[in-house]
Amino acid sequence: MAEQQVFATKGNLILYKKALKLAALGYELLDRKRNILIRELMSLVDKAGELRGSIEDTYKEAYSALQLANISMGLVTPYANCIPVETGVEIRTRSVMGVELPKVTLKERPLKVTYGFSQTDSQLDRAYLAFEKVKQTTAVLAEVENSIYRLSVAIKKTQRRANALQNIIIPRNERIVKFITDSLEEKDREEFSRMKVIKAAKLKSAQK
Repeated sequence: MAEQQVFATKGNLILYKKALKLAALGYELLDRKRNILIRELMSLVDKAGELRGSIEDTYKEAYSALQLANISMGLVTPYANCIPVETGVEIRTRSVMGVELPKVTLKERPLKVTYGFSQTDSQLDRAYLAFEKVKQTTAVLAEVENSIYRLSVAIKKTQRRANALQNIIIPRNERIVKFITDSLEEKDREEFSRMKVIKAAKLKSAQK
């Protein structure tokens, strides 16, 4: 056993008591961190559920508008090619208990129609606006789902570390502290008994 390989000295007793105290504190901090991360995760899971429902409706609305535009105008691909690729995505981060979570935003810019109106109708305008809404909702959902993934990974790591402290390191240090304490107490009792024997022998010798 590990505790049998440790020398029962007062120095080691102080050392392992300190290690035990630090391990207990570490477990307390990890447990607190885990609870905070779980609360953050739960709030995002609820938000993701709401977003998935709304994004499904948003996509359905956008593709329905696109289908109507194709019906009324023929294929709208040439007009779609006039719309510039979105380059205004910004990704920053925020820290929650040391876990970096993304913050995804689209740069605000004035809505600018890049296709002509002479050969288009309102159905294409509706489709264009609907897909603008899709971009915004998709950016928010990407932020939330990526945050959920990062939090899940962090919670698992925190749980493993907390379990190692609770189930391995703390019990081992407790056994070592007990082993050293018991050994030192036994040495003290032996020393006390030895001193009593010596004292008794001296008294007996003095009386002769």
